[in-house]
Amino acid sequence: MNAIRGKRGHNLSRDHLADRSMFVRLETLRLARICGAGHYSSTFSAAELFAALYYAHLRLDPKDPNWPDRDRFVLSKGHAAIGLYPILADLGYFPASALDNFTRLGSPFGDHPNMKQIPGIDFSSGSLGHGLSVAVGMALAGRVQKRSFRTYCMLGDGELAEGQIWEAAMAASHYKLQGLVAIVDRNQLCIDGHTEAVMGVEPIDQRFAAFGWETQRIDGHDFDAILDALSKLAPAGTGKPQLIVADTVKGRGVKRMELSLQWHVANLAGEDYDDAMAEIRAGLQPLAKTEAPRGKAR
Repeated sequence: MNAIRGKRGHNLSRDHLADRSMFVRLETLRLARICGAGHYSSTFSAAELFAALYYAHLRLDPKDPNWPDRDRFVLSKGHAAIGLYPILADLGYFPASALDNFTRLGSPFGDHPNMKQIPGIDFSSGSLGHGLSVAVGMALAGRVQKRSFRTYCMLGDGELAEGQIWEAAMAASHYKLQGLVAIVDRNQLCIDGHTEAVMGVEPIDQRFAAFGWETQRIDGHDFDAILDALSKLAPAGTGKPQLIVADTVKGRGVKRMELSLQWHVANLAGEDYDDAMAEIRAGLQPLAKTEAPRGKAR
């Protein structure tokens, strides 16, 4: 299916969005198998957010990837690109078969996205911590060009320990970039361990509010909560930048991965791969809640 050019809100069916979040997880497993490893858990925590943004909210035109009035999306936690590529293919940015050589020699599809080689990608990520600064620049450019697009930036909670994030947060408030929307995938773990043990980031919403942002905090696996938060966003203009803290579970959808430090980068093979595929297919409708205290790692 293709999104509707010039209009936000494409397919609000919760069943459809749940199906697409399952599709993200299944494709993540498949692509990781092709290259021999993958960022499973960081992608699984963002699957519902990806689905809601791309199928129900963002203003895009897959037939014209460089459309000047499109919404911009900066995946600052770029290692989750393995879950974004299948969505872009599904929307028609490129053939799905192009992913069959994921990360192999000559393929444009690497572990992190490349905006110069992949239609639909607005930011070439790498080291974490840069994305919000880039998004500030995009939002400023939109203002200068008198365009109405919003700029969205998805951040990992671990990268909030980077000082550049807070410089960007301060700049966004100073320039009153109301068209800038930051989404924090608050999945509680980073590659080095529990975020609150490595470098405490809470209370995330209150810290951004102190920098002059409007903030919301939601369950990042609940489509009603996600869509409600997105519907409340102010249009691009002059005002406070906007933050959504999405409380999620790293590895959501495969029990062995949930809140486990072993699956940030790993490889599933043999029966383990088959079991994970079966669990995702069986468990996402409905997906049983994994309880985790808000604002705490465990």
